[in-house]
This record gives sequence, structure tokens and C-alpha cells, in this order.
Amino acid sequence: MAEETEFLQYLAVERHYSPETQKAYQEDINDFRQFLTTSGSFKGFAKVDRLDVQTYLSALADRNLARSSVARKMSSLRSFYRYLIRVGQAQVDPFELVETRKSHHHLPSFFYEAEIQELFTTVAGNQPLDLRNSALLEVLYGTGIRVSECANLTLAQIDFDLEVMLIHGKGNKDRYVPFGSYAKTALQRYLKTARPTLIAKVATHQRVFVNQHGRPLTARGIEYILDQLIKQTSLTADIHPHMLRHSFATHMLNHGADLRTVQELLGHASLSTTQIYTHMTTDHLKSDYMKYFPKHN
Repeated sequence: MAEETEFLQYLAVERHYSPETQKAYQEDINDFRQFLTTSGSFKGFAKVDRLDVQTYLSALADRNLARSSVARKMSSLRSFYRYLIRVGQAQVDPFELVETRKSHHHLPSFFYEAEIQELFTTVAGNQPLDLRNSALLEVLYGTGIRVSECANLTLAQIDFDLEVMLIHGKGNKDRYVPFGSYAKTALQRYLKTARPTLIAKVATHQRVFVNQHGRPLTARGIEYILDQLIKQTSLTADIHPHMLRHSFATHMLNHGADLRTVQELLGHASLSTTQIYTHMTTDHLKSDYMKYFPKHN
């Protein structure tokens, strides 16, 4: 089908998804199309309705698939329909109001690295709010600090020479959190050219992140900004500010960081709190096992 081919090209060219990820999307779409074709109700993806989706979900339940597998298929198909609507090949998303049963074990939601890249494309620009949003994303994702910690961040807490932030965490516990070149560049651009413009009409204050009126951003204000940014992408997630924190932790572990290091960076009092992220890196661990362990067969 032309729609599938174009969607897979979009995943490869614009979202830079790996061949394995592209294959998973293709298999999920093919499975859905094959089911509808077999049942005799397939007249093109643009004509699929909510009843078709509910029938498909019932069929998946009859297969006794794991809830995580069903959730993955739903995520793939939601992304596919978001794309079809975006390019004008469908008018309605039949998955929009369909909910799957939640797993008993709640794991934090996070973005894949390719999705993070797409999110960052929404803040490209030189307007004051663009520069603020770019710095906001870089700090939240690049440090893993809590939204409340980000909202309360002051100019005095940032040391650009040492490239660290002094974060006042829960329970009045302070910690130093490093930040990289991307966050440093974005912050310096914002503080030099955007923040002075935004706070020009209000009394001077020391909060780093401000709203369009120059007043300190609240945690709820940050959530609103991120919600507006996600709407500019093809991502299907309902973003929550903590997803960037969860993504930071997951990506650190995926790239080999020590669990205790991540614990310190996140400001977790207990290692057991940090260990939840190890459940989110199973695919990475399995991949390494199959690649490096000599007797996996």
C-alpha cells in the first residue's frame, strides 16, 4: 500500500528511526490490514472506523497477547494515523478515543531518542519564546531535574564555568547536577538575548525561566508549554513534563551509566526508586545479551 510505504519512508528520513523500529511499525500495520482484509471490512485505511478498531482489539485479546504487545501495536497504529491525517490521506483517527486496559505495573513513560530529536525541532527559531523553549527542553532533558526544581531555578544556581547546577531538591536536599554543551549553549543564548526582553516590563527577579510577561514560570506553566510543543509534532504521546526526566534516566542507563550515578543525578533518596528504570531498558539489555554472550542459542 502506498500509505504504508510513504509512512515508512517518513520514519526513516524524517524521524531517523532504526531499521528494526521501522520493521516493527511495518509488522504492526500489516497485521492490522491483514485482519481487516480477512474479515472483509477493509476498504482502505482512510475508511477504517472505531468499530473496526474495537473488533481488532477483541481479536488481539483472543490471541492472549501480552498487554505490552497490544499497547505497542496501538502506539504504532496511532502514529500511522497521525501521519495520514497530517499529510491529508485520512480525515479521522479511528484510534483517537480507543483505550486499552492499563497494565497492573505502571512504568514511567519516556521518549525514544528519535522522538526527542523530533520534539527539539519544534523550538527552532530566534524569537524570545523560541529561545526560552529551547533552553527549557535542553535543561529538563539534559539534566533530569524535576519540573518544580526547574521552575524554581535561579541565576545564582548555574555555574557556567564548571557546567553544573546547584539544585535544591525534595526535603531540602541539595545536589550538583552537570549539564552539557547543548544545554549550556541554549541557556546562554536565552539569558543573553531573550530573557532581558521578556522581563523588561516587570521588576527584576532571579528566576531563570519566565513566561511571555516576564514573570517566573510555574510548574503548571511548563506543563502547558510542553503540551503546546507536542501538538506541533507527529508524536502520539500525551506529554507530561516528567517524561523528559524519565527519558534522561532511561537513556543514561541505556548508554551504560551506573545505577547509583543516575540515582545521584535524579536526587532519589533510595536506590529502589531509581531501579524502576531498569525495567524500561529490557530491550537494550536483551540486544546486548544476544550480541555478546557466546552461548545464547
